[in-house]
Amino acid sequence: MTVDDKLSGTQALLGEVARSYGPAALALSLGAEDMVLLDLVDRLGLGIGAFTLDTGRLHQETYDLLQQARRRYGVAIEIYAPDSADIETYVGAHGPNGFYDSVALRQECCRIRKVRPLARALRGKRAWITGQRRAQSATRGGLALREWDAEHALHKFNPLADWSHDDVWAYIRRHDVPHSALHAQGYPSIGCAPCTRAVAPGEDFRAGRWWWEDAAQKECGLHPRQPVHG
Repeated sequence: MTVDDKLSGTQALLGEVARSYGPAALALSLGAEDMVLLDLVDRLGLGIGAFTLDTGRLHQETYDLLQQARRRYGVAIEIYAPDSADIETYVGAHGPNGFYDSVALRQECCRIRKVRPLARALRGKRAWITGQRRAQSATRGGLALREWDAEHALHKFNPLADWSHDDVWAYIRRHDVPHSALHAQGYPSIGCAPCTRAVAPGEDFRAGRWWWEDAAQKECGLHPRQPVHG
C-alpha cells in the first residue's frame, strides 16, 4: 500500500470523526506524527480542535514548535498543565528527579504531569485522536485504527496506525510541515527532556524514552492497551 493510499484512508477517517464523533480533539505531543495530523486537520478544514500537555519539563525545541504551530495553523491548540499542588507534593517527597529512582516513581510523575491533565483535556469530548503508530514500539504492535477508551468513556482514533516512519516523513517533506529540531539530532520519539535521549542508528524507535527501564514498560499511562471497539 502506498503512502497516498494510506493518506486517503486517514483523510476519510478524520472526516468521519469530525462528522460523527464531535466534539473531538487531537492530542499533540508535537512529534512528527502529531504534526502530520495537525496539518491534515487544518488542510481539510474539519473544525477539530487540538490540545497539548505542558508537563513543565519539555525541551525548549518543543516549546518553539508549539509557538510555530500556533502561528501557522488555524486550529485552536489548548494547553493543559499539571496541578501545582501535585508537583509540589511529589518534588517535596522525592526531589525534582525522583522518577529515576524507581518505575513506580516514574509512573507517578507521568500520572501527575500527563495522565491527570489528559483527563481534564478530554472532559466533555466524545472522541480523541492520537498520532500513535504500530511500528513505534512492541507495546503498540496491535494498535487499532479505532478503540473504545474505557478510562475516559469515549472513542479513540489512531489514524496513522498503519503508517511507517518513511510515510510520515514523506508527507512532512511534501507539505513542508513544521517539525521539531530534535528529530535531526537523533530523537525519533520526544517526551520530557530528562526522560528522553537521542538514539543510535539501528536502535528501537522508543529506545530513547525512559532508557533506564525495561522496554516492556515504556508507556506513560496515556495509552494503556484496551480491547478494540468498532
